[in-house]
Amino acid sequence: MQAIVFDGVSYVYPSGVRALKDVSFTVERGELVVLMGENGSGKTTILKHLNGLLKPTSGKVFVDGLDTSKYTVAQLATHAGLVFQNAENMFFESTVWDEVAFALKNFGYSDDVVRKRVDWALRFFDLERYAGQSPFTLSGGEKKRLAFAVVLAWSPPIIALDEPTIGQDSLQKEKMLHMIRLLNTQGHTVIMASHDVEFVADLRPRIIAISSGSIVADGPADEILPDTEILRRCSLHPPQLALLMARLRDLGMPRKLVDVDTAARLLVERLRP
Repeated sequence: MQAIVFDGVSYVYPSGVRALKDVSFTVERGELVVLMGENGSGKTTILKHLNGLLKPTSGKVFVDGLDTSKYTVAQLATHAGLVFQNAENMFFESTVWDEVAFALKNFGYSDDVVRKRVDWALRFFDLERYAGQSPFTLSGGEKKRLAFAVVLAWSPPIIALDEPTIGQDSLQKEKMLHMIRLLNTQGHTVIMASHDVEFVADLRPRIIAISSGSIVADGPADEILPDTEILRRCSLHPPQLALLMARLRDLGMPRKLVDVDTAARLLVERLRP
């Protein structure tokens, strides 16, 4: 069974803005997918359809085989967890600990399991020292990590992330990169929206490029990110590695994006007397 299916989905906001235009794609179980495009392209709108926060104006969305138009947000949350771009929109408890525990309690986990999962999540995201504080006193980056902890504590099969690297320093980005890879290796379906081309280049996912509510391209990162025309249409700058590879094509380097170590090895081999 496919994890996510968008079948001819269009969405018009109450203001009259047409955010999605006949969008169709599928995500298999265990896939890692990144939505990329300019501000207002429809990335966040797509993610909000996964847990029923938005319902299609036309077309169908299926999550774990469920027609999202027929289920509540609470019911869909056990299948797809969404980490908002603005983390504060997820918070309403008085302490960081209670914030992470809330969903677990509502899903019926025992007190012992709740305690273990909350403690693990806070420790993993380096938030233990804030357990008794209000979530609203945290910095922007800490709030983002707390939002991630809230979702990962109950470990839904589908994890949706909206601009997860915003406000994160290089160490936290590296940790997030490894965590996303680990989740994906463990069988979670991960779909995220991101402008961070360097982060996405390191992650090497499948990319769905979007512009003005329509899909422009869909394929592996090593084909999408070096394509300057696709990036131009989506108002994205190519990652530094893609720029380097473009400069080296005259030396016979491959067109596809490769990792830094491979690029260095190929360059040395090409230049060796």
